[in-house]
Amino acid sequence: MIKAVVFDLDNTLVDFMKMKKQSISAATNAMIDAGLNLTYQEIQSRINVIYKEKGMEFQNVFDELLYSKFKKVDYKILSAGIIAYRREREAALVLYPHVYSTLITLTKNGIKLAVVSDAPSREAWLRLTYLNLHQIFDVVVTFDDTGKRKPHPAPFKKALSELKVNAEESLMIGDWADRDVVGASKVGMKTIFAKYGDTFGTIESHADYEVNDISEILKIVKTLNS
Repeated sequence: MIKAVVFDLDNTLVDFMKMKKQSISAATNAMIDAGLNLTYQEIQSRINVIYKEKGMEFQNVFDELLYSKFKKVDYKILSAGIIAYRREREAALVLYPHVYSTLITLTKNGIKLAVVSDAPSREAWLRLTYLNLHQIFDVVVTFDDTGKRKPHPAPFKKALSELKVNAEESLMIGDWADRDVVGASKVGMKTIFAKYGDTFGTIESHADYEVNDISEILKIVKTLNS
Protein backbone atom coordinates (compact mmCIF):
# COMPACT_ATOMS: atom_id res chain seq x y z
CA MET A 1 0.00 0.00 0.00
CA ILE A 2 1.52 3.32 -1.08
CA LYS A 3 0.87 6.07 1.45
CA ALA A 4 3.42 8.68 0.36
CA VAL A 5 5.26 9.93 -2.72
CA VAL A 6 8.60 11.70 -2.29
CA PHE A 7 9.86 14.00 -5.02
CA ASP A 8 13.23 15.37 -5.94
CA LEU A 9 12.89 19.09 -6.72
CA ASP A 10 15.24 20.22 -9.48
CA ASN A 11 14.73 18.55 -12.88
CA THR A 12 11.85 16.53 -11.43
CA LEU A 13 9.28 19.17 -10.53
CA VAL A 14 10.97 22.11 -12.25
CA ASP A 15 13.37 22.33 -15.20
CA PHE A 16 16.25 23.69 -13.13
CA MET A 17 18.97 23.39 -15.76
CA LYS A 18 16.94 25.28 -18.36
CA MET A 19 16.25 28.04 -15.84
CA LYS A 20 19.92 28.19 -14.84
CA LYS A 21 21.16 28.36 -18.42
CA GLN A 22 18.76 31.14 -19.40
CA SER A 23 19.46 33.14 -16.24
CA ILE A 24 23.23 32.92 -16.63
CA SER A 25 22.96 33.94 -20.28
CA ALA A 26 20.90 37.01 -19.37
CA ALA A 27 23.37 37.94 -16.63
CA THR A 28 26.32 37.52 -18.97
CA ASN A 29 24.88 39.91 -21.53
CA ALA A 30 23.95 42.42 -18.83
CA MET A 31 27.47 42.43 -17.38
CA ILE A 32 28.97 42.96 -20.84
CA ASP A 33 26.60 45.88 -21.40
CA ALA A 34 27.67 47.29 -18.02
CA GLY A 35 31.32 47.30 -19.07
CA LEU A 36 32.75 43.84 -18.38
CA ASN A 37 35.67 43.52 -20.79
CA LEU A 38 35.33 39.80 -21.54
CA THR A 39 33.64 37.99 -24.39
CA TYR A 40 30.38 36.12 -23.88
CA GLN A 41 32.15 32.77 -24.25
CA GLU A 42 34.93 33.75 -21.80
CA ILE A 43 32.36 34.67 -19.16
CA GLN A 44 30.34 31.50 -19.71
CA SER A 45 33.48 29.37 -19.49
CA ARG A 46 34.63 31.02 -16.26
CA ILE A 47 31.17 30.66 -14.69
CA ASN A 48 31.05 26.97 -15.63
CA VAL A 49 34.40 26.42 -13.92
CA ILE A 50 33.17 28.16 -10.75
CA TYR A 51 29.98 26.10 -10.66
CA LYS A 52 31.98 22.92 -11.20
CA GLU A 53 34.22 23.78 -8.25
CA LYS A 54 31.61 25.27 -5.90
CA GLY A 55 28.38 23.57 -6.96
CA MET A 56 25.37 24.81 -8.92
CA GLU A 57 23.83 26.42 -5.81
CA PHE A 58 26.85 28.68 -5.19
CA GLN A 59 25.37 32.13 -4.57
CA ASN A 60 28.39 34.39 -5.18
CA VAL A 61 29.30 33.21 -8.65
CA PHE A 62 29.44 36.71 -10.19
CA ASP A 63 31.55 38.08 -7.31
CA GLU A 64 33.94 35.16 -7.83
CA LEU A 65 33.99 35.75 -11.58
CA LEU A 66 34.96 39.41 -11.23
CA TYR A 67 37.48 38.90 -8.45
CA SER A 68 39.23 35.98 -10.16
CA LYS A 69 39.82 38.13 -13.25
CA PHE A 70 40.35 41.62 -11.87
CA LYS A 71 41.18 41.02 -8.16
CA LYS A 72 38.32 43.35 -7.27
CA VAL A 73 34.55 43.53 -7.60
CA ASP A 74 33.04 46.26 -9.76
CA TYR A 75 29.61 46.72 -8.19
CA LYS A 76 28.15 48.36 -11.26
CA ILE A 77 28.87 45.21 -13.25
CA LEU A 78 27.96 42.91 -10.37
CA SER A 79 24.56 44.52 -9.80
CA ALA A 80 23.77 44.39 -13.51
CA GLY A 81 24.45 40.67 -13.53
CA ILE A 82 22.44 39.94 -10.39
CA ILE A 83 19.37 41.90 -11.48
CA ALA A 84 19.36 40.35 -14.97
CA TYR A 85 19.77 36.88 -13.43
CA ARG A 86 16.86 37.37 -11.03
CA ARG A 87 14.54 38.77 -13.69
CA GLU A 88 15.25 35.91 -16.07
CA ARG A 89 14.99 33.33 -13.28
CA GLU A 90 11.47 34.47 -12.48
CA ALA A 91 10.47 34.13 -16.13
CA ALA A 92 12.21 30.78 -16.67
CA LEU A 93 11.31 29.00 -13.40
CA VAL A 94 8.31 26.95 -14.46
CA LEU A 95 6.91 23.54 -13.58
CA TYR A 96 7.11 20.62 -15.94
CA PRO A 97 3.79 19.81 -17.62
CA HIS A 98 1.15 18.17 -15.41
CA VAL A 99 3.07 18.65 -12.15
CA TYR A 100 0.41 20.66 -10.37
CA SER A 101 -2.53 18.50 -11.43
CA THR A 102 -0.62 15.34 -10.46
CA LEU A 103 0.19 16.67 -6.99
CA ILE A 104 -3.40 17.77 -6.40
CA THR A 105 -4.78 14.40 -7.52
CA LEU A 106 -2.39 12.53 -5.23
CA THR A 107 -3.41 14.74 -2.32
CA LYS A 108 -7.12 14.19 -3.01
CA ASN A 109 -6.47 10.46 -3.00
CA GLY A 110 -5.01 10.68 0.50
CA ILE A 111 -1.36 10.32 -0.52
CA LYS A 112 1.16 12.25 1.57
CA LEU A 113 3.70 14.31 -0.36
CA ALA A 114 7.32 15.23 0.39
CA VAL A 115 10.35 16.79 -1.26
CA VAL A 116 13.91 15.58 -0.69
CA SER A 117 16.40 17.99 -2.24
CA ASP A 118 20.16 18.55 -2.11
CA ALA A 119 19.53 22.30 -2.43
CA PRO A 120 20.06 24.60 0.59
CA SER A 121 16.87 25.27 2.55
CA ARG A 122 16.58 28.92 1.48
CA GLU A 123 16.87 28.16 -2.22
CA ALA A 124 14.57 25.14 -2.12
CA TRP A 125 11.84 27.05 -0.28
CA LEU A 126 12.19 30.08 -2.56
CA ARG A 127 11.64 27.87 -5.59
CA LEU A 128 8.70 26.04 -4.02
CA THR A 129 7.07 29.27 -2.89
CA TYR A 130 7.56 31.02 -6.23
CA LEU A 131 5.88 28.05 -7.92
CA ASN A 132 3.03 28.05 -5.37
CA LEU A 133 3.94 24.58 -4.14
CA HIS A 134 4.89 25.53 -0.59
CA GLN A 135 1.45 24.66 0.81
CA ILE A 136 1.10 21.35 -1.00
CA PHE A 137 3.91 19.29 0.52
CA ASP A 138 3.60 17.74 3.96
CA VAL A 139 7.37 17.50 4.39
CA VAL A 140 10.37 19.22 2.78
CA VAL A 141 13.87 17.91 3.52
CA THR A 142 16.86 19.87 2.21
CA PHE A 143 20.63 19.57 2.54
CA ASP A 144 20.59 21.87 5.56
CA ASP A 145 18.26 19.53 7.45
CA THR A 146 20.69 16.59 7.55
CA GLY A 147 24.01 17.89 6.25
CA LYS A 148 24.05 14.93 3.88
CA ARG A 149 23.44 14.73 0.14
CA LYS A 150 21.74 11.92 -1.72
CA PRO A 151 22.39 8.99 -2.03
CA HIS A 152 23.20 9.09 1.70
CA PRO A 153 20.28 7.47 3.55
CA ALA A 154 19.85 10.33 6.05
CA PRO A 155 17.64 12.63 3.88
CA PHE A 156 15.36 9.76 2.87
CA LYS A 157 15.06 8.45 6.43
CA LYS A 158 14.24 11.91 7.74
CA ALA A 159 11.47 12.34 5.16
CA LEU A 160 9.98 8.94 6.00
CA SER A 161 10.15 9.68 9.72
CA GLU A 162 8.37 13.02 9.35
CA LEU A 163 5.80 11.52 6.99
CA LYS A 164 5.26 8.70 9.51
CA VAL A 165 5.32 6.01 6.84
CA ASN A 166 7.47 2.93 6.31
CA ALA A 167 9.90 2.80 3.41
CA GLU A 168 7.91 0.09 1.60
CA GLU A 169 4.82 2.35 1.77
CA SER A 170 6.51 5.09 -0.25
CA LEU A 171 7.63 5.97 -3.76
CA MET A 172 10.63 8.16 -4.59
CA ILE A 173 10.79 9.93 -7.97
CA GLY A 174 13.86 11.72 -9.25
CA ASP A 175 15.93 12.48 -12.34
CA TRP A 176 19.36 11.50 -11.01
CA ALA A 177 19.64 7.71 -10.90
CA ASP A 178 22.91 7.62 -8.95
CA ARG A 179 21.44 9.77 -6.19
CA ASP A 180 17.65 9.54 -6.17
CA VAL A 181 17.20 5.93 -7.22
CA VAL A 182 20.25 4.45 -5.47
CA GLY A 183 19.65 6.32 -2.21
CA ALA A 184 15.94 5.55 -1.99
CA SER A 185 16.44 1.90 -2.94
CA LYS A 186 18.98 1.42 -0.15
CA VAL A 187 16.46 2.42 2.51
CA GLY A 188 13.75 0.20 1.00
CA MET A 189 11.66 2.70 -0.95
CA LYS A 190 10.16 1.90 -4.34
CA THR A 191 11.66 4.12 -7.02
CA ILE A 192 10.63 5.97 -10.17
CA PHE A 193 13.11 7.45 -12.64
CA ALA A 194 11.99 10.76 -14.18
CA LYS A 195 13.23 10.25 -17.74
CA TYR A 196 11.82 13.63 -18.79
CA GLY A 197 14.28 15.43 -16.50
CA ASP A 198 17.37 13.33 -17.22
CA THR A 199 20.38 15.49 -18.16
CA PHE A 200 22.98 12.68 -18.03
CA GLY A 201 21.82 10.46 -20.89
CA THR A 202 21.13 7.63 -18.45
CA ILE A 203 21.01 4.23 -20.13
CA GLU A 204 19.98 2.08 -17.17
CA SER A 205 18.37 3.72 -14.14
CA HIS A 206 17.75 0.52 -12.14
CA ALA A 207 14.52 2.08 -10.89
CA ASP A 208 11.36 0.05 -10.30
CA TYR A 209 9.55 2.30 -12.79
CA GLU A 210 10.46 4.88 -15.43
CA VAL A 211 8.18 7.70 -16.58
CA ASN A 212 8.22 10.13 -19.50
CA ASP A 213 5.60 12.37 -17.87
CA ILE A 214 5.05 13.02 -14.18
CA SER A 215 1.34 12.22 -14.49
CA GLU A 216 2.26 8.55 -15.01
CA ILE A 217 2.80 8.38 -11.24
CA LEU A 218 -0.98 8.30 -10.80
CA LYS A 219 -1.30 5.02 -12.69
CA ILE A 220 1.63 3.50 -10.78
CA VAL A 221 0.10 4.40 -7.41
CA LYS A 222 -3.33 3.14 -8.51
CA THR A 223 -1.85 -0.18 -9.66
CA LEU A 224 0.15 -0.68 -6.47
CA ASN A 225 -2.85 0.16 -4.29
CA SER A 226 -5.41 -1.92 -6.19
